[in-house]
Amino acid sequence: MAVDKKIFNVLFLCTGNSARSILGEALLNHLGKGRFHAWSAGSHPAGEISPFAIELLQKSKLPVEDLRSKSWDEFSKPGAPQFDFVFTVCDNAAGEVCPVWPGQPMTAHWGIDDPAAAKGSDADKRKAFVTAFTQLSRRISLFISLPVEKLDKLSLKRQLDDIGRLREKGE
Repeated sequence: MAVDKKIFNVLFLCTGNSARSILGEALLNHLGKGRFHAWSAGSHPAGEISPFAIELLQKSKLPVEDLRSKSWDEFSKPGAPQFDFVFTVCDNAAGEVCPVWPGQPMTAHWGIDDPAAAKGSDADKRKAFVTAFTQLSRRISLFISLPVEKLDKLSLKRQLDDIGRLREKGE
């Protein structure tokens, strides 16, 4: 008899929900191959996704149709998905008081420089988005390779925090 594997719900948070968290949502939904379901939100959503994020996701052949910039308040209401993991991907969101997420999800901070704040030419901005995308892809790949069901909470938390510190080790 086949045993259904649990699908883990993941929320990526940042301030504007226009770049990093959107990239995280799209990447995990693709790389997680149905084992993970990702969403993204912002504490102060920009209301639109960066065109550079959309362009990069499309070039990477990732779906963009269901992506939208939204407030994290949407996920603290009754009927919202219950999250297993919540990852902040910007330093501002990590320092803010988050809503209380039902189910006490495991949290970690995976700080990524904001590509939407990149200055210079469009080529410079595209490069910043590729850098953020690559960092997120690497971290998400490590995350989905963890034996989540087999690790105790303390070990899992340590692994998630280590993934977030990759940048400090010269990611």
